[in-house]
Amino acid sequence: MPTISKRTKQARNLIIKPSYSLEEGVKILKQTATTKFVESAEAHFNLNLDTKYSDQQLRTTISLPRGTGKDIKISILTSDTSNTDTLMQNGAAVVGSDDLIEDISKGNLDFDLLLTTPDMMPRLTKLGKVLGPRGLMPSTKAGTVTTDLIASLAEFKAGKVECRADKTGVAHILFGKMDFTEEALHENLRSVYDSIQTNKPSGVKGKYLKTFKICTTMGPSINIDISNLDS
Repeated sequence: MPTISKRTKQARNLIIKPSYSLEEGVKILKQTATTKFVESAEAHFNLNLDTKYSDQQLRTTISLPRGTGKDIKISILTSDTSNTDTLMQNGAAVVGSDDLIEDISKGNLDFDLLLTTPDMMPRLTKLGKVLGPRGLMPSTKAGTVTTDLIASLAEFKAGKVECRADKTGVAHILFGKMDFTEEALHENLRSVYDSIQTNKPSGVKGKYLKTFKICTTMGPSINIDISNLDS
């Protein structure tokens, strides 16, 4: 049996109630962040979804009002490279066309997000096996297929993130870093929750949200009381 560290035991001992309000949960979350590095804040939503049905799949984007706390590397695939300088000045890591497609096909995936335009999607289909398993395949629902690359780049740099439910119906999302203030974490977390509710798939039957938990990268789970979140 793995040995539980003193730090982990102390963090677990901070959780004395079966569930907490959003405000209380964030306060406890801050207290459990005791590692020597800046941990991420995670939210996990267990949803009543049977994802084999198209009308029970959740995939959307959320603009975190306080940002992600992370400088993400964004590559841009476009047939029109005339705006390359502008895109690079606005934070793009790489801007390319056929050269970028060739690079990706070789497994060079040194980016966190790939933005592209609708006309490039047919040329990306052959890269599905490379990009898909890593969650990097652009899509309209994820906001990564766009006709306005400059605006979309700015949005993702400012804190726009993708949220999707996995095959088991659980949506995992990072909503900040543990050096954020409680207020900033709460504001981001509230935006995530509101977006999950707003984008409820049409095919959901019965209770939609089963459980809602938050944690730090290395910390214990904190159960959020979902009974009064909409009040």
